[in-house]
Amino acid sequence: MTGTHNSSTHPQLPPTTEEQRFAWLRLLRSRRVGIATFHRLLKEFGSAEAALAALPEIAAEAGETNYQPCDPARIARELATGAAAGARLIAMGQAEYPAPLSELSDAPPLLWTIGDTTLANRPMIAMVGARNASSLGQRMARSLAKDLGEAGFVVVSGLARGIDTAAHQASLKTGSIAVQAGGVDVIYPAENTPLAEQLATHGLRLSECPMGTVPQARHFPVRNRIISGLSRAVIVVEAAGRSGSLITARDALDQGREVLAVPGHPFDARASGCNMLIRDGATLVRSANDVIEAIGEAIRPQAAPAQDTLPLGPAPETPAPRTLRETSDLHMQILNHLGPAPLAEDQLIRDLASSAKRVTPVLMDLELEGRITRQAGGLLSRV
Repeated sequence: MTGTHNSSTHPQLPPTTEEQRFAWLRLLRSRRVGIATFHRLLKEFGSAEAALAALPEIAAEAGETNYQPCDPARIARELATGAAAGARLIAMGQAEYPAPLSELSDAPPLLWTIGDTTLANRPMIAMVGARNASSLGQRMARSLAKDLGEAGFVVVSGLARGIDTAAHQASLKTGSIAVQAGGVDVIYPAENTPLAEQLATHGLRLSECPMGTVPQARHFPVRNRIISGLSRAVIVVEAAGRSGSLITARDALDQGREVLAVPGHPFDARASGCNMLIRDGATLVRSANDVIEAIGEAIRPQAAPAQDTLPLGPAPETPAPRTLRETSDLHMQILNHLGPAPLAEDQLIRDLASSAKRVTPVLMDLELEGRITRQAGGLLSRV
């Protein structure tokens, strides 16, 4: 195209008027205009209005005749639907737009939101996992989400069954964000409608999809990049070898985010993805402290100012890391104390005259190796 437009190398300013916002949404919803094309057109033509005017000529040069941008009536209906649902449309470049998303090359130009948008500019950690999560997996998700929330982090997930639901429920009081695969006004699964309503009041729901979009399978992998893109780190609690959670983990790695995983039993298919991630270098997670240690001081919430008072006692000692020999000895001691008959974990710790902090990680290692098994009620036995 010969073009007489003015190209600009400066970042595009967000729409500041209703007419500009309308034009942005119309350009984004036009056929064959994806995110990359949207940004290229804005850069090339200087405004969404100019890009819309040029689209038919651009399409004709590509061999498509009678091309028309998105019908303005469709955009008017979407904006009216959003207003009726209590949703707000925020654009890249606005103060409310999540800063971490702006770093992505495929960041959504526009987001529909319902709830407290300030949450998306606090430190965020994503938590994903199996929809058919085990009771133990859900309990772990709730524990992590609660503790991370109390440490000052907002928990991001996808409003799905299982791990997502547990993570949202446990972090409602401290800050929770649900990234939806369909329209922000369409709740999926329907059983999470009460949770979605709580998130609208006490948290945040957001989506890049048009209002009223019913989620389809193709929407979920695209949605996952937003979950990871919002967050400094992604924790996978339970995931099969082929699952959407692993797609989110791959997105996180591509985006330069940390990937962490909760280990599980080798015989549990729901843990195979997590164990594989750990094998390939993901950080093993036992508690929120492991997460906070892994992501570094740079994004941790600022501690409260120190009070001008004397310490009440000596600082607690930090236990020295075990050597390989000490770990091996502890493995052998545990295995020698266990047999086919189940033994309570707390009784084992007392028998070893040790501490839970020292023994529990080694028990997890032995369980992952398949050398001990854990039964209901915290009972352990040697395989």
